This record gives sequence, structure tokens and C-alpha cells, in this order.
Amino acid sequence: MKKSLLPVALAALCALPAPASEAETLDTLRQTTLNLIDALVDTGVLTREKADALVKAAEAKTAKAVAKAKKDTTVRVQYVPESVKAEIRDQLKQEVLAQARSEGWATPNAIPEWTERIKIEGDLRVRYQNDRFPAGNTPIGGFAPGAIGNPAATNDDFPLGTRFPPGVDLDGNGFPNGNASDDVNRLRLRARLGVLAKINDSVSAGLRFTTGNVTDRVSTNQTLGSGFNKYSFLVDRAYIKIDPVEWASFTGGRVPNPWFATDLVWDEDLNFDGIAVNLRNVTPTATLRPFATAGWFPLRADNPPNADKQWLAGAQIGTEFDLNSSIKLRFGLAKYHYSRIEARTDNNYDALNGPLQGYGRYEHSSALRAKGNTLVQTNSPIDNTEAPIYGLASKFEPWVLTATADLAHFDPVHVLLSAEYVKNTGFDRGDIQRRTGLALTDGKDTAYHLRAAVGMPSVRLANDWQVFASYKYIGSDAVLDGFTDSDFGAGGTNLKGFVLGGSYGVYRDTAVGLRWYSAKNIQTMTYDPTAITAQRYEVDTLMMDMNVRF
Repeated sequence: MKKSLLPVALAALCALPAPASEAETLDTLRQTTLNLIDALVDTGVLTREKADALVKAAEAKTAKAVAKAKKDTTVRVQYVPESVKAEIRDQLKQEVLAQARSEGWATPNAIPEWTERIKIEGDLRVRYQNDRFPAGNTPIGGFAPGAIGNPAATNDDFPLGTRFPPGVDLDGNGFPNGNASDDVNRLRLRARLGVLAKINDSVSAGLRFTTGNVTDRVSTNQTLGSGFNKYSFLVDRAYIKIDPVEWASFTGGRVPNPWFATDLVWDEDLNFDGIAVNLRNVTPTATLRPFATAGWFPLRADNPPNADKQWLAGAQIGTEFDLNSSIKLRFGLAKYHYSRIEARTDNNYDALNGPLQGYGRYEHSSALRAKGNTLVQTNSPIDNTEAPIYGLASKFEPWVLTATADLAHFDPVHVLLSAEYVKNTGFDRGDIQRRTGLALTDGKDTAYHLRAAVGMPSVRLANDWQVFASYKYIGSDAVLDGFTDSDFGAGGTNLKGFVLGGSYGVYRDTAVGLRWYSAKNIQTMTYDPTAITAQRYEVDTLMMDMNVRF
């Protein structure tokens, strides 16, 4: 709050030394000032409490001035012209009015106090998207068990591995759904509206709504063309954040992504259900700012005998480092643990009565998967009556190393570099065979992402710009395919390729953007080391965006 000059001015007026011949003039000036304060109280500009506080402050300063004057035997005569007195009175009046407006006590309750604690933000994006599938792609039916060169899911080769998201065909064999050959053109919309509330000095809350649907956690797009029907507006975030001390915070609910990461592991639209703890600047220096994050997030609740509780836990340590005024670096090392997410073959089957317990206990839900992770059927090997249920072949225990650099030698133009490397230490072919019976000979447990951008760090103002290029390599079982970038290769893992793009600020908080994705599969999409050798899946995606934010 800006410190008011009113008490100082009153003190000066009350403490003006004057000879006896000017006593009457000074008394008049004092009385005028007091009358001015009374008038401000009567009109509601000042409360009586604030007025009394101002007078007391003036009297205190007067007492100090008088005490100092008594020690000074020199008699000083100071004449205050009427024009100066009038100017002081006018200046005092204007300052009080300005302070009243800024502090909100000029007209009590005119602006509710809670509005100062609420912040509303949002954005809108309209996108044209074109997905192109080259003519040389393997037809979608070629990825299905039973296709030419691809063995059926029988007892002889059970369980069969696949990396395409399987559905169910009429014969009871796993059959991929999706698209591998038909080009798609779409207009898409994203709308997000968020509210941030400061409850008190230590507690805040966040709530955000977005377009999208409840079956796709990594996309908030709404495809236009629903016969002019209305769209769903879903709860995207809902959390409470507690900051008991300056260097620590606790967040719970549906929380924003708490990790320092690129979109190699976590899609930018993904939010988390659970709790997170963040420690920052625990031992800060001028150039070194360490941080640490930990979190626990449930994925599926218990429902015996049909499901075991699944959850994700993670921890990350890192630091921000200012090498000099033009170079800022950031590093992070994270470890994630997925509990009970891997598949096991269910042998509890009675030839007369069917399954003794639900096979879904080991299922990797179709709502959680995109494509790329190696999946196996978890049905009992002697059960040829039930539709196949699929689970993850590998365990997931990824280590993730992330680094970024902001080079500001040509400010406001920056060079922004980032790199990320993933190693899934849970990937073990011996363990996969022991749990599922699948003798996997291929599959990749590593992923990496390299990105370089030039321009403004954030395109917010008119004429701001940024261009970038990146390369991605995402091994089949390095990360969960349902959580990684949903735009690269139409989502998933077992993909490699590049991304080019840029954005330009047309007006303040209004920008246009262009992106080109080119991705293709690394290994076969259906696993069979003897029969499948030439499966091909490629997709090129063009996106043109108009974004506004508020």
C-alpha cells in the first residue's frame, strides 16, 4: 500500500512555529484542517476511526516537533502565504480521495471484498486438423489375429501380443479398431474456463471446466459437426492448495500436472487425480534454486474379484540454475511407479462352469490405452468361449531425465532448448514370459525427445513469434501409451518422427499457429516374431490454430 502523506502534512501544519502576531492565523489554519477532516467524515469519505488515527498521528509528530523546538533557542519566523495554504488544503483533499478509492473505504461495500481474491482465466482455440495416412500403410484388418500371415488367438499360440488398441470381432478374436488408411479432415474447438480463489494467506483453490469427453483424458478438443447440438463442459481441475510456509505447498483433488516434464511422458492436457507435495528454494542462493516434488495418484479403485486397486506414485528432484544473466538452465530427475498395472494370465477356469473369477482383474482398460504398448490376452488358455481381455505385458517403472535451457543473448528473442530421456526399468522379457506366457523378443523400453525453439518465450503480445523443431523416439513400452502426447502419430507409443511448427501474435493474447507432425511405427503393431515382418503404420498431421486467451 502506498504510504499516505496526509499525517505528515497535518503534523507540519500543527507544528509550524510562529510569533505571537501570527498565532491567530495559525489557529485558523489548524481549525480549517480539522474542519476539512470532519467534513470528509460527514460525507463518508473517511470513517471516524481513520480520522481519529490521522489526528493522533499528527499530534504525535507535533509533540516531537515542539520538544525539538524547545531545545533550539533560535527563534525562527516562518510565513505561510494564503496561496500556499490553499494549495496544501487542495492537495490534502485530493490525496485523501485517491487513497479512499485505492483502498476501497470511500464508498464502503461498493466493491465486494471477495472480488479481490478471485481470478478468472480462460482460452478458446479453433483448429483445422488434417490427418493423412500414406497408401503404403498396412490395412487395419492386417493387424488383427487371424489375418493373412498373422496367427489366430488359439491355444497353440496363446497369448498373442498386439500393439494396436483391440476391440472384439464376431469370431471372438481381438480385432483392432481405428484408422490406418483413410485421410481425415476436421474442424475442432477447445474452450477452457478457470477460477482461482485465494481463500486466505495460506489456502487457495482452483476449478477449471473444459470441452472434451470423459473417454479421452489427453484431449480437450470438441470436433465440430454434431448437427448443431450443444457440447459438454466437463470438470478438468478441482483442487485445494495449501502453502503453510513459503518453500512448501500441498495440493489435493484433481490437480494440474505437478511434474517438470515435456509431452514425451505426459500430454499437455493431462491432469491428475490425487495428492502432490512440492518443495522449492529450500536452500536458495542467487543463482541456484532446487526443488522436489512427490505425488500419489489412484488409477482404479478396488472391486474384488473383478479389479485390484491400481495407482501411480512418483518423485522428482531438480534445480534451476542461472549460469549468468543470459543463460538459465533447469534439470529434473523423476522416478514413477505404477502398481498392479501389469497383466497376469488367469488360469481359474472350469470347463463346466466357466471362469471362477472375473478376468477383468488383470485388464488394462480400453479407456486407458491408445496404441503402442505390448498387450497380451489374460483369458485362461483353455477358455475359447469368452471374448479376449487384454492387459499390459510389461511392468512400468520409468526413470525420466529432463533438461531445458533458455538462452537470452538476443533478448527479446530467445533460444529455447529441451531434452528428455526415459528408461522403463520395469521392462523385463523374462518377467513377461513368467507372468503371461508371451516369449517377447522385440519391444523397446526407452524414449527420448529433443526440441529447439527460437523466438519469444511466450507469444502474448502483438508481433510476438516463435518457431520450433523437435524429434521424438518413443519405444513401445517406455511409457504408458494412454498418457503421452495425443497428437504425435495420432497418439501412443512405438512411434518415431519429427514435429515442425510456429506461432505468431496477431494482437495481444491473440495468436495463430501452425504445426506439422510426421510419425511412423518403430516395430510391428501385432507381435509374432515368425510371421509379421513388414507391418507399416505412418501418419502425417497438419494443424492450423487460432488462439485467444483472457
